[in-house]
Amino acid sequence: MKSFTIILGIVIIIVGAILVWQNLFKTPAVVKKAGDILPGMDIMPKTLEGKKVAIIIAFRDFRDEEYFIPKEVLENSGAEVRTVSTEKGIAIGSQGGEANVNIILSEIKVSDFDAIVFIGGPGAPKYLDNETSYKIAQDAVLQGKILAAICISPTILAKSGVLSGKKATVWSSPLDKSAVKILKDSGANYQSDRVVIDGKIITANGPDAAGDFAEAIIRVLNPVLAP
Repeated sequence: MKSFTIILGIVIIIVGAILVWQNLFKTPAVVKKAGDILPGMDIMPKTLEGKKVAIIIAFRDFRDEEYFIPKEVLENSGAEVRTVSTEKGIAIGSQGGEANVNIILSEIKVSDFDAIVFIGGPGAPKYLDNETSYKIAQDAVLQGKILAAICISPTILAKSGVLSGKKATVWSSPLDKSAVKILKDSGANYQSDRVVIDGKIITANGPDAAGDFAEAIIRVLNPVLAP
């Protein structure tokens, strides 16, 4: 009886872990634009005319909502958005969405942009957690650019060293706090909020916060809109 109870407990833990993983990286439908999830967010005033934003995604398995929603909201606000990844071509999201890559990660010039945005998803650790991304994050801070990251990608900022002494959030679950540990070990002041703004650094904790993340980027890009 004791052995059965132990085995049952192990099975429950494994099933729970699988469900958490699926909830983080899978949704029933492909999200291709802001209006798919947030009605009305495809109609925004042109408050960001002249602003340029680089959105950095994994070439495979970026998180669709975290890319498509901010991209559309920013573009509808007047910003010019360029998509960056480790190679040119069509990047594929974890839900099947397609994104045309304009710039290769190793060739991006931070000085050309007002904001640099890192997107999460299961592909982010594989494609974006590297020295090239760390240098981009460091350059963004040194040049006074807005630097943003969502879901698992704040760990990239943490590893680059730019979150030391900064308030920030990141994806976590009851069964996986490893990303939180990375932030704390880097010297960041971890917050459990959906979106955290500390100066020109913006972090968000996952796809459900994509709309708020986009709005936060807009507010920091155009301080006149700040509440």
